[in-house]
Amino acid sequence: MSRVYLDWNATTPLRPEAKAAMVEAMDVVGNPSSVHAEGRAAKGLMERARKDLAAALGAEGADIIFTSSATEAAALALPGKGITCSGIEHDAIRSWCDEVLGSEINGAVSVVDPTNSALQVANSETGVIQDLPDGLFLTDATQAFGKIPFAFNWCGAGMAIVSAHKLGGPKGIGALVVKRGTDIEARIKGGGQEMGRRSGTENVVGIAGFAAAAKAAQRDLEAGTWARVEKLRKILENTIAESANKTIFVGIDANRLPNTSCFITPGWKGETQVMVMDLAGFAVSAGSACSSGKVKTSAALEAMGFDRDHAGCALRVSLGPTTSEEEVRAFAKAWTQEYEKFRARGR
Repeated sequence: MSRVYLDWNATTPLRPEAKAAMVEAMDVVGNPSSVHAEGRAAKGLMERARKDLAAALGAEGADIIFTSSATEAAALALPGKGITCSGIEHDAIRSWCDEVLGSEINGAVSVVDPTNSALQVANSETGVIQDLPDGLFLTDATQAFGKIPFAFNWCGAGMAIVSAHKLGGPKGIGALVVKRGTDIEARIKGGGQEMGRRSGTENVVGIAGFAAAAKAAQRDLEAGTWARVEKLRKILENTIAESANKTIFVGIDANRLPNTSCFITPGWKGETQVMVMDLAGFAVSAGSACSSGKVKTSAALEAMGFDRDHAGCALRVSLGPTTSEEEVRAFAKAWTQEYEKFRARGR
């Protein structure tokens, strides 16, 4: 078997629909801020994409502000003071919060003051899905959008961040979704693009790919694709549980994304598991957060109550629409073989 990609929560393969839209957009030469025919053509393409993305997000009537990433979208949205979040949030959110709280062992977060809080829809490491309170200041929908039903207009938050490369779009393009009329101070000033909220010539090619990927992801969701993926996740976890009865499946009793499995095997470092599985032909991730190729202990798992030793022994496997049962079973078999070697060394 050729290499098997099981790290969809990190980034997804580019969807054919997104690639086709991007290739077409490359032939549109105009700057969307120019007033001539070529500029108007680029502007029209971009605004159609904005409308398509809003429809896929259930955000009709909201402002879609294109950014370079979900991280930049968070930086644009968060004021840097007065905001509370949980330790399970992504670094892009957590680093802007004054107060960082813990969560329940199953990953559930209780929000005391929604109007001054940020809360993700779903966690990238564990897949645990949150119940969003009404009036929430900001939600991170990056991992949830395209995998589970989500509508900005009904989620209860004033703002949301999303990213293209998490649902089959290109890397380097994200968006901040804002209820119309919300005051946002621009962090990048200049020509006043993106309704004065984010200056700089827009990434028309990336925007086109983002919208096409979002439409395709919504189609897959409605077709039940992720229900099939969830069955594969259950096969994976059941197979591993049969051979490794001390392995802990994080959030197994919680509502999770259909594709995400995070499991802790005490004593077996997550980064070691990533390396041995990589050599076996499988791309997976440690449960810890990665930044510029550096692995550090997972703040999310520690916030859920796991100690540093356990948090350092987590592995995340995240599946996608094109993942096959054969690939899942091959991974489970290879992981089990490596686990037996690990056990033998410990005897």
